[in-house]
Amino acid sequence: MLQRLQNIAYFPASFFGMIMGLTGLSIAFIDLAKVFEGMHLVAIISLSITLILFVILMFIYSYKILRFPKEVIAELKHPIKMNFVPAISISMLLLSIAFYAFGYVEISYYVWVIGAALQLSLTYWVLYNWVHHDFFTPEHSNPAWFIPIVGNIVVPIVGIHHAPVEVSWFFFSIGIIFHTPLQAKLIPTLFIFIAPPAVGFISYLALNNQEVNQFALVLYFFGLAMTLLMLVSVGKFMELTFALSWWAFTFPLAAMAIASYKIAQLTGHDFYLYIAMAIHAFLFAIVLLFLVKTSKAVYLKQICNDKH
Repeated sequence: MLQRLQNIAYFPASFFGMIMGLTGLSIAFIDLAKVFEGMHLVAIISLSITLILFVILMFIYSYKILRFPKEVIAELKHPIKMNFVPAISISMLLLSIAFYAFGYVEISYYVWVIGAALQLSLTYWVLYNWVHHDFFTPEHSNPAWFIPIVGNIVVPIVGIHHAPVEVSWFFFSIGIIFHTPLQAKLIPTLFIFIAPPAVGFISYLALNNQEVNQFALVLYFFGLAMTLLMLVSVGKFMELTFALSWWAFTFPLAAMAIASYKIAQLTGHDFYLYIAMAIHAFLFAIVLLFLVKTSKAVYLKQICNDKH
């Protein structure tokens, strides 16, 4: 018995792939029951079995988290295994869809909230590791890389009923991100990824009579998703040696702040205004920091010489 408990240390999160498949099967039965009423019972049985298995797996993995935290951290840092950990949050999101389809709206809501929050956290954990860790090699490239990112596209399916539509558009926009790790010296170039969607959003509004439609929202929230990735990467960014070329990367932040002010004006939602002010404040702090670093570089004659 003790040996079996010890083996839980190696219990992989990829087990939750079973829940993803079985929940998908249950949802398919629910849709089929709309055509053939006799399949309703089959759908209930299928979902019940899936839910029982999910609870068992969650109990085991929770025990692993409490009893073997080092093994959990190792899994979260493994270049391949880390991509399967979001199968837990995706399973919850799929179960939320199934609960909603059966009319259990309140249960669906709470499961969705937990699943969406966990999905967002795991997504940025994976993105952060893709960008800032050097343990990835070409052989680590595989379709599993899409799991943590594409899982965000599941959020809007029932999220549209549980939260403001902007939340679902944000997750949908994250779902189109796919990135590979960067060398440390190239980390500052990540800011460039903010500019195309942010400037594109402003430009698209000009071409579309200032109408904030679905495509405009995708552009905006894609830019916001990349901005958040920059925020969680600030620690790594500040570890690098300052270069004068970094000034070029302040423009994307400015573009995102302007885009946020623009959407706040057009929609009248304070939510966007708060985002604009937060990005604006961050930009102001970055500009002040760069001014200090530039002045220091000039004083130390590290600029305008044949060595730089």
